[in-house]
Amino acid sequence: MIQAIRALLQFTTILPLGSPAPFESFARNTWLYPLAGYITGGIASLVFIILPAPPLLQAVLAMGIVILVTGGNHLDGLLDFGDGLMAHGSTEKRIAALTDRQIGTGGVAIGMMITLLSIVSLGSIKGAVLAVSAIILAETGAKWGMAVLTITGKPFHEGLHATFYGYAKSWFFIPATLLLIPAFLLPLPYMARMCAAVVLVLFPLCIRILAVRFFDGVNGDVTGATGEICRSAILAATACCVWV
Repeated sequence: MIQAIRALLQFTTILPLGSPAPFESFARNTWLYPLAGYITGGIASLVFIILPAPPLLQAVLAMGIVILVTGGNHLDGLLDFGDGLMAHGSTEKRIAALTDRQIGTGGVAIGMMITLLSIVSLGSIKGAVLAVSAIILAETGAKWGMAVLTITGKPFHEGLHATFYGYAKSWFFIPATLLLIPAFLLPLPYMARMCAAVVLVLFPLCIRILAVRFFDGVNGDVTGATGEICRSAILAATACCVWV
């Protein structure tokens, strides 16, 4: 299990963790995804604890740290996902736009929208305790959404996601959800936690439906995009509930 956790963090972050752990150890245990959210969210939350600055500035730095620590890997998936959604024509043309190495207008648009929504939402949450709780819940929830796509998202081609999907079992939902529960016990308003739960049920489901509709399945880019979108949606829902 230690090897699986090391492989998870080496896959989801750029943290210096020594020699590469066996990749298969994580591929067989993708229910561990939410655990990475506690690490990335915890590191980003330090901004709100140690840096006296306006909330919006703290939010920019915190989201910058998330992108830095994750190596922008999932953000890259979001950009590719945006290109695929915005492409016109057949399924094959959409898949080509999704999987090529170029970033088009669709990717830039969705990348800017989701990132700005995350920053503005986080910056709207006043108070260090609430902000720390929100970013940790958003990060763990994002990784839970990625676990859901890994378990349920039938791949449309061979690749990294196909490997994860091949090892995934339906019962992975249970330990992945158990790992998420502590994040929901953080000091946030009851309504914020309920809204976050609704987001986590609806958004991965909707993204999976879109992926099947436009690409005939899921790949690693779609899974990464799910994490970025779920994080943004959780932060937006939390900000609205705290504001009200």
